[in-house]
Amino acid sequence: MSREYPIIAVTGSSGAGTTTVRRTFERMLTREDVHAAFVDGDAFHRYSRNELAKIFREEPERAGELSHFAVEANLLDRLEELFQEYGDSGTGTYRHYIHAEDKRMIECGHQVGTFTDWQTLPCGTDLLFYEGLHGGLVTAEHDIARHVDLLVGVAPTMNLEWIQKIDRDTKLRGYSQEAVIDTILGRMHDYVRYIQPQFSRTHINFQRVPTVDTSNPFEVQDIPTDAESFVVIRFRDPSTVDFPYLLAMIQDSFMSRPHTLVVPGSRMPLAMELILAPLVRHLLAQRRFR
Repeated sequence: MSREYPIIAVTGSSGAGTTTVRRTFERMLTREDVHAAFVDGDAFHRYSRNELAKIFREEPERAGELSHFAVEANLLDRLEELFQEYGDSGTGTYRHYIHAEDKRMIECGHQVGTFTDWQTLPCGTDLLFYEGLHGGLVTAEHDIARHVDLLVGVAPTMNLEWIQKIDRDTKLRGYSQEAVIDTILGRMHDYVRYIQPQFSRTHINFQRVPTVDTSNPFEVQDIPTDAESFVVIRFRDPSTVDFPYLLAMIQDSFMSRPHTLVVPGSRMPLAMELILAPLVRHLLAQRRFR
């Protein structure tokens, strides 16, 4: 962990809703006049979309070992080097992975499923913000979690996560529903091995729980709305949390366990602001008065 150059990481599976949390952070950091270097975890995939498709055509037996969740399919050494370098000196190298929704990048001539060139992070940033799959990963070879000052997990209930992924990948990225389901099933081993253990290392977890029937996530359906869900918020260290204040500020919230706050889904943005803004201020205060 670093005080001089803090690192915040939001970790979660594909379709979990980490981008929503990132937008909350972006608004909050802008309001607080905090200058952040934003890094997308997809940029550390080892292969472009075409390279991965070629491998699967030529070596179909490798399809089960090269999901984006797996260590083998990612440049985790470069991700850990970035976290180490930023924590030490406030700099490092990164790149972008081009998604179908990245209209501006596509208009500039980039192809979907490819990477930009590696480049140096902007100078003079206050902190680094990472959103992706591996912000809390620990393996025999890598310990990425140890570099992170604030680790936030986003883990909706499994069926809801799948519904959200199918909806996003079919509507925004042009995949068929069958292809998305095949991807979900093909990644299951790596999900259990690499993604789920991270949620035991997070400082805070946000888990959205629907109050409507999602028993068959592979049936075409609308994503449950915020009003049709609750958010379960688990804190690793409840002694640092002012639960009476949060309960007073967030209408219809309640505690289900000594370390767990439950809020209506429609009040998740408010809860995130109330919980996360003081933590960011604390990280920056440590940096400035070190």
